Amino acid sequence: MTDCGIAASPRSKSSVPAYREIYHRIRSEILTGRLPAHARLPSSRALADQLGVARGTVELAYQMLAGEGYTLSAGARGTIVNPSLPAERKPATFASDPLKPLRDIQLRLPPKPLLFQMGLPALDAFPRKQWAQTASRVARRLDIEQFAHPHDAMGYEPLRQAIASHLRITRGIACAAEQVLITAGSLGAFELITQTMVVGPGDSAWVEDPGYFYARHIFLRSPMRLIGIPVDTDGLDVAAGIAAAPDATMAVVTPTHHYPFGMTMSDARRRALLDWAERRQAWIVEDDYDAAFHFRGTTPPALKSLDRNGRVLYVGSFSKVLFPGLRIGYLIVPNALLERFARVARIAHPNPPLMIQQMVNAFMLEGHLARHVGRMRRLYADRRDAFVEALRAVLPDALDVAVPDGGTHVVAHLRGETPDVDQVARLRLNGIGPSALSYCALDATVNGMVLNYTNVPVADARAAVERMAAFMK
Repeated sequence: MTDCGIAASPRSKSSVPAYREIYHRIRSEILTGRLPAHARLPSSRALADQLGVARGTVELAYQMLAGEGYTLSAGARGTIVNPSLPAERKPATFASDPLKPLRDIQLRLPPKPLLFQMGLPALDAFPRKQWAQTASRVARRLDIEQFAHPHDAMGYEPLRQAIASHLRITRGIACAAEQVLITAGSLGAFELITQTMVVGPGDSAWVEDPGYFYARHIFLRSPMRLIGIPVDTDGLDVAAGIAAAPDATMAVVTPTHHYPFGMTMSDARRRALLDWAERRQAWIVEDDYDAAFHFRGTTPPALKSLDRNGRVLYVGSFSKVLFPGLRIGYLIVPNALLERFARVARIAHPNPPLMIQQMVNAFMLEGHLARHVGRMRRLYADRRDAFVEALRAVLPDALDVAVPDGGTHVVAHLRGETPDVDQVARLRLNGIGPSALSYCALDATVNGMVLNYTNVPVADARAAVERMAAFMK
């Protein structure tokens, strides 16, 4: 028996009530056969936690599905897709537009995890037992063909199906499995984009300033010229981008939670960015790196969910929701670019080992991913609050702390005159690994630290901050 993994939220600005949107998304998956007979839905509590809605909202959607015969109660097994539904359900078809329906120290990873190191989820809370059991079952099922040469260069097809279904339900992204390309983490997706999309030095791209330094480092190795565009409380300033580089061919953005500041791009800015891309025939790279962890209200929609002209390349990863050692990410490729990306993928072989892809697929289908994300959402909210309280209590005169609505880190602006790069270098020598805020900037003047709190238990928050304070200048 299979299970569908669901991990984010319906569109926050939709005029359709949330329960009906959940109902329609799941019903669509059932009618197209992507959720097969006997597939198990998450519990109403787990799904409500992941979507950031009331449990009653999910229960109402489930009642509608059951009332219309799409699902059945299977006792202790929960809610499943009705096995008596007609077998001739047709797969979905998509038109050409799928919605018509720095510095070396910063880029070098330490040999072992450091306190407050960016990019690490709560390793102490990972469901190791379930992962080990899943891995063991997958390994036992390997056949001779799977021991031989790799499969489709686009990635393991069942995992691509699972990701497409996951994104349609949780992020409102209308995509087919054929558009999903499995990559070696999100950085592998960025590498593939530069190999496929960057033609020469005449190309230029808008990047958020400050913005995600790892992605910027990859683009800097290409011939493309990067144009830093300022951000404010509404996200990337599209008007400033048009004024600075109206002929840019690409924009790289983090609209759900900006990296590093955490704000959400406003609806007006999203519309303006999509309008610019359509007029210019430019491309938008959306890095949706931590959308699963939003703590206030419903999770903001993906920019890709609003893309009616096929201009957005959507980058996702399992690093934040599982663990970065997996090195599994994915890229949703617009239909107009599929042939080009498939050709490069066949040459570059960008995906991780087949067995790892099969493990992630099984982990999703067995429901472990959905349950884990729901638990981590609650855990991270508690750890964030305890960490911010400790920072403000221990270092009130040294740091100005910004509290994000989601994500896995906080930004602490330094109030003194010590450059953040010096502060970070000193702390790293003592086993403490925040990132310097200035590493994120091309031209912007910023001075602070980016601190990951996910691996700091609530009871240890103050002691961890006191340890950091002891080594600060």
